[in-house]
Amino acid sequence: MHLRRRSLLLAAAATPAVAAVPAHAAPDGRRPVVIGHRGAAGWRPEHTAASYTYAVQTGADWIEPDLVPTKDHVLVVRHENEISQTTDVASHPGFAHRRTTKTVDGRAVTGWFTEDFTLAELKTLRAVERLPQVRNRNTVFDGREEVMTFQEVVELARRLSRTHGRTIAVFPETKHPTYFRSAGLPLEPKLAAAIRLNRLGPRECVVQSFEPTSLKRMTGLGVPLWQALGTTGGPYDLPGRTYKELMTPAGLAEIAEYADWIGPDKSSLVGTSLLADAHAAGLRVGPYTFRAENQFLQADFRRGTGPNDFGDAFAEYALYYRMGVDAVVTDFPDLAVMARRG
Repeated sequence: MHLRRRSLLLAAAATPAVAAVPAHAAPDGRRPVVIGHRGAAGWRPEHTAASYTYAVQTGADWIEPDLVPTKDHVLVVRHENEISQTTDVASHPGFAHRRTTKTVDGRAVTGWFTEDFTLAELKTLRAVERLPQVRNRNTVFDGREEVMTFQEVVELARRLSRTHGRTIAVFPETKHPTYFRSAGLPLEPKLAAAIRLNRLGPRECVVQSFEPTSLKRMTGLGVPLWQALGTTGGPYDLPGRTYKELMTPAGLAEIAEYADWIGPDKSSLVGTSLLADAHAAGLRVGPYTFRAENQFLQADFRRGTGPNDFGDAFAEYALYYRMGVDAVVTDFPDLAVMARRG
């Protein structure tokens, strides 16, 4: 592996020194990184200051903002650019006429889209729980948090770093980058500008995307890159390529030319050589997404009868930590941290 890329990779995964190697550690002896997926989405509405703060308070090392643009080309954090499920936009009569249908990455989507709103307009909305039927407890926070910009997340991460005495990294994902590039709202220049403006180094920022082209546009910034991998289909920017091909030894070698990490679905590591193959290619591995509810767990880890009852999430974390993963992407960073202690 290129020496510069390996040095960035090692720096990004660095954690404060501990007295002894933890019970669960990556192959090089480092603790697996715990990444708060959209903050602590299991306990708070995702992509809110409350969610990110709770993630860090309970031990997350990195926090993940998904990036989409506004009409005036400001990067904001939402799971998707369609915001009817994550904000109260539908309750604002003044925005009713903006409900529309668009084709995003080849799929028809109906609703309200961030690229049709200025930042000032988005700031009048409030966040809501995206999965109210699954996480009804989180709906108590509906209406209390505004839509954040990426810059605000960076500033929050730095405040939390000072408060907790450890470096909290931001882990931004470029969402639908080909779509936004075609709409005249490219994500990469704005993200690159923010990284430079804030002087984010390899311990403070790791950039992820499902689209290799997007990541390749982010090289040269001095921060590690993370290739996310789906379970079906392939990257939207590479017609004809599949994620299955990218997870072969040849595909992993190709990824290692520009990225430092892969992020596969956790199911892709079960009964396969993917983890070993990725490590052999010089890549670190951070599977997604770990959740506590039965419906998101393997059958052996389910408890009770309800799909939204909590199962044995600790047993699942222990399994993947024993495998030797380098990170976990989780809606419940508190549980991941507790499981990491052994």
